[in-house]
Amino acid sequence: MIDRPKLIGAALIVATLVGGAAYLGWRASTMDTTDTREGDRLDLARAGSLVYIEDGTVRQVAGERPLGVGPACQRAHTAGGVLACLRPAAIPGGFEVAVFDTDLDEQKVIPVWGTPSRTRVSASGRWVAWTVFRSGDSYLADGGFSTTAGAYDLRTGEHHGSLEDFTAIVDGNVYEAADRNFWGITFAADDRTFYATMASGGTTRLMRGDLETRRMEAVRENVECPSLSADGRRIAYKFRTGQTWRLHVLDLDTGTDIALAEPEHVDDQPAWLDDTTIAYVRPAGGRPTLFAVPTDGTGGPRPLRPGSSPATIGGL
Repeated sequence: MIDRPKLIGAALIVATLVGGAAYLGWRASTMDTTDTREGDRLDLARAGSLVYIEDGTVRQVAGERPLGVGPACQRAHTAGGVLACLRPAAIPGGFEVAVFDTDLDEQKVIPVWGTPSRTRVSASGRWVAWTVFRSGDSYLADGGFSTTAGAYDLRTGEHHGSLEDFTAIVDGNVYEAADRNFWGITFAADDRTFYATMASGGTTRLMRGDLETRRMEAVRENVECPSLSADGRRIAYKFRTGQTWRLHVLDLDTGTDIALAEPEHVDDQPAWLDDTTIAYVRPAGGRPTLFAVPTDGTGGPRPLRPGSSPATIGGL
């Protein structure tokens, strides 16, 4: 007979050792670029610049000109003079969201349990959101993953640890399926409205939520990793076709949906560079690479630079 308590305990020990090794390896791989780096610091108020991650370090450029470097992060995003950084925690196997101000002083650390997937900061810098994998590593494997998406109000300290605690409405009815997963939070300019993806029963839905009432309502099916435009009228997102995702843009007012001119599979939450262009990451040349593509379906993908987690300050 299998001793289940011992088996579970052994599994936890292995997980802890693996997590600790991963943490030490990640810290070692970023030590040179974070602790002994040269050059200027990030300028989170520098309009017309691009902030992104390359080789585990947050970097900033204006065009082709490097501007500065910042902390070591696995995922990052900046807006409103705030930088959110998803990174390993000091506890082996743990992760956290570190929040930095314009002086790059650490203002808040929010523990999260899971592997970093997405993070977003609201335009004002008031709200920080995150998504982490609790298990598995692919959205494409049915039942093979579980996610937690949460948000934190830097002004009031209100902490929404998981969107699973919100009331979800589908077709006018409260939806309480046990297999709900949420990911990819994106904020509207009012610091109250947000959008996210909910998956349940083999269907993904775009949810529009209210941070004050803690309610969400389904808007449309087959919308993943939404990214709201600055004017709040369009959503850039991943549209699933078979076993691949294509980038689309949805007009929330008219319902018009445009397939963008990126023919490759993209597994990323896109970011708006300006009103007419989005940026995203996909593999190229054996490494993560940032690309840009027009949001009207014309043109084609344009490589920007190696990296991930793109965010612009004041548009490009």
